[in-house]
Amino acid sequence: MIRPEHIQELAATIQLDVVAHRRHLHMHPELSFHEHKTAAYVSEFLKKAGISCSGGIAGTGVVGIIEGTNPGKKVVALRADMDALPIHELGSAPYKSQNPGVMHACGHDAHTASLLGAATILNRLRDQFEGTVKLIFQPAEEKLPGGASMMIQEGVLKNPTPDCIFGQHVMPHIPAGKVGFRSGTYMASTDELYLKVIGKGGHGAMPHMNIDPVLISSHLIIALQQVVSRNANPTVPSVLSFGKVIADGATNVIPDYVLIEGTFRTLSESWRSSAHDRMTTLAHQLVESMGGRLEFEIRKGYPVLVNDSELTGKARTRAVEYLGPENVTDLDIWMAAEDFAYYTHETKACFYRLGTRNESKGITSSVHTPTFDIEEDALQIGCGLMAWLTICELTE
Repeated sequence: MIRPEHIQELAATIQLDVVAHRRHLHMHPELSFHEHKTAAYVSEFLKKAGISCSGGIAGTGVVGIIEGTNPGKKVVALRADMDALPIHELGSAPYKSQNPGVMHACGHDAHTASLLGAATILNRLRDQFEGTVKLIFQPAEEKLPGGASMMIQEGVLKNPTPDCIFGQHVMPHIPAGKVGFRSGTYMASTDELYLKVIGKGGHGAMPHMNIDPVLISSHLIIALQQVVSRNANPTVPSVLSFGKVIADGATNVIPDYVLIEGTFRTLSESWRSSAHDRMTTLAHQLVESMGGRLEFEIRKGYPVLVNDSELTGKARTRAVEYLGPENVTDLDIWMAAEDFAYYTHETKACFYRLGTRNESKGITSSVHTPTFDIEEDALQIGCGLMAWLTICELTE
């Protein structure tokens, strides 16, 4: 019987290798749907380790297969995302990005490195468990329509079909050495809103001769907030935010149109659909009532992420066995979004958090910032816990 101590020892022996993986990937980040060198790096490692793999899924996705004894008994999938963000990295770390304007600012380098480490551990133990492990190295978590949805469409959850899937994500608000879990609804859906308010431009001194899209847009942005404040059930978290408004006129020039971009997020798929209809109707009616014309596009993004209660409950208990109760915490809901959510609507899934904060080293920056970094000691837990959760599922 495989014990937690055995996995911990194996994770300790490969810690330097996992750190090396992470640093290599961090130095060579690639944007969504362009992870060609990253995919090649992953494939080469798996092949050298004797792990069967295939690439080119959803463009740059890679899938590896580790078969234990009696491979058909049960299948556990493990997922890591590989893409980076269009952010110029600050700081002077020796592993700083060598690709100007591109940075692993969301920890996907750590996710990929941890899964390579977990694959190493599980491959060494393949004669000691029954079943199959499916390793999913996914592109484009950061960009719609999301690499997860594309990999699913291309059959990543078939041949063999996983009985469950685990995903892991760094969390800079949790100290390194700890992990976090939440059963049920965890992360929000996300939709992108693109509006073009069309009026009639002209001289700012003669507003009566124009149809002012700037004025219309100001009313529209405020009015749309009532979709959340007065139409959403107060018990259902919802967020409507506009972060980009372009009115390319001048102090004395009223432009012909205004561009507005924003995001809508919620934790209810039914309310999400209803909100789309309410926003569209309200927006068109308001703009037209003020003499303008509206083009309104809602790009539907990732769904609500729902962790399977049974699987997540077991995973939390097993994390306590692996790390001790003082190092396992409960998570609150989070209105950020993750395309791992697509997997949660297809099979039993558990998406949990890996603490990476170290205040004594100044490693405190949030994800999606140019100073983001991780405490690399957390990678030993990153690879070890994922391997432990997999072993437990396959041997229960």
